[in-house]
Amino acid sequence: MGTRGPRRGPGPPDGGWGWAVLGACFVVTGFAYGFPKAVSVFFRALMRDFGAGYSDTAWVSSIMLAMLYGTGPVSSILVTRFGCRPVMLVGGLLASAGMVLASFATRLLELYLTAGVLTGLGLALNFQPSLIMLGLYFERRRPLANGLAAAGSPVFLSALSPLGQQLLEHFGWRGGFLLLGGLLLHCCACGAVMRPPPGPRPRSKSAGDAPGEAEADSAGLRLREAPSGGRTRRRLLDVTVCADRAFAVYAVTKFLMALGLFVPAILLVNYAKDAGVPDSEAAFLLSIVGFVDIVARPACGALAGLVRLRPHVAYLFSLALMANGLTDLSSARARTYGALVAFCVAFGLSYGMVGALQFEVLMAAVGAARFPSALGLVLLLEAVAVLIGPPSAGRLVDALKNYEIIFYLAGSEVALAGVFMAVATKCCLRRSQDATPSPGTKGGASDTEDAEAEVDSEPLPTSAEEPGGLEALAVPSPGTGPSEPEMEAEPGLDSESV
Repeated sequence: MGTRGPRRGPGPPDGGWGWAVLGACFVVTGFAYGFPKAVSVFFRALMRDFGAGYSDTAWVSSIMLAMLYGTGPVSSILVTRFGCRPVMLVGGLLASAGMVLASFATRLLELYLTAGVLTGLGLALNFQPSLIMLGLYFERRRPLANGLAAAGSPVFLSALSPLGQQLLEHFGWRGGFLLLGGLLLHCCACGAVMRPPPGPRPRSKSAGDAPGEAEADSAGLRLREAPSGGRTRRRLLDVTVCADRAFAVYAVTKFLMALGLFVPAILLVNYAKDAGVPDSEAAFLLSIVGFVDIVARPACGALAGLVRLRPHVAYLFSLALMANGLTDLSSARARTYGALVAFCVAFGLSYGMVGALQFEVLMAAVGAARFPSALGLVLLLEAVAVLIGPPSAGRLVDALKNYEIIFYLAGSEVALAGVFMAVATKCCLRRSQDATPSPGTKGGASDTEDAEAEVDSEPLPTSAEEPGGLEALAVPSPGTGPSEPEMEAEPGLDSESV
């Protein structure tokens, strides 16, 4: 057995255990996006028990969301250092512990630190690794997988809010927090599912391998031995991705998008009540958005996976943004219930398209190798935008007493993001691709540019990668020769410690 040659596994399996990973990613995405909003059903009870105002109590959800987005770089570093599975297991424990400890809180500050900081950090440590692992298991069906995973957000939001209301009525807010903490332990089960994809077996030098070909896998990360015999590792956070044009275009687009994308959904119910719609019918508007969103996300993912459309997924994303922005602009003067229902259908459709495509576009822009670092940096940037956009909209509503101008501003920001994405992709990225003689230049060609050639059902291998599921997380530095190590060695780091 020791003399057999190494078994080289295929690329991302696009199925098999990947469907279990997809199911876990569905659950984690649902908790990450739905949980901070579902906690709002407890706010009135918290206001009564702590004698606080709504704005003070709402900081629990705000801090949770800020931790989810703002700790992206921290999650990237931990995933690179320890792998996806251990980070998700710890994240599930932190998220659960935060809600359990919050059930014993006697002050709002304690709620901020437990339900806000601790649970938010735990959700962040689950959300980002699940997306990274999903990209390792799917290549040809990746748009569909992203769409199905993104559908977890509206599904869980629709389920967690009624569940929270029932828990509040039967057990009070303390008992509800305690039980929700137990529910979050499912994140640990999702983390246990995230085993590394099948790949080539580690090589031994006794089998005739050349020096520098031995590899060690651990929890989804790969450490390669340098040709000189020294052990090397990847950067914990690859900030050089910021110099990539495709990433810069995507980052600016996401910042502009986050300024206005969430504003209409936040103000919709109050806007409808201000227009004279009864409370029960106004609350049902969000259910319409959620139902359309559930259908739109997997449908858009399947559409983006078509052979002729996938190379143009960036343009499809920009089209979804422009459609969402134009929906806000055209519905700013809607005052009847029928017009508001039409707005909810159009908004839910375009919102679902954006949710299904946003991470697929980032994966295509930077490639799987730099996706962990890119995702962390983008989430940090999005956290800044989220802390600017919705609070500013709320202050404008208080000052102007007019929702119409808010819808105009939010729609303009999202539409501008879509226009910028389309124009920058057409002019900057295409021009850069035409001017690049070969992908061997510094930084290489991004997957956004390479996707123009991906019209076959199977991904095209590159000479810098070995077939296997994990090679995307250990890419040698571009421009280095075969006699140089792939990364700078760190003293004291061996393959067992990864």
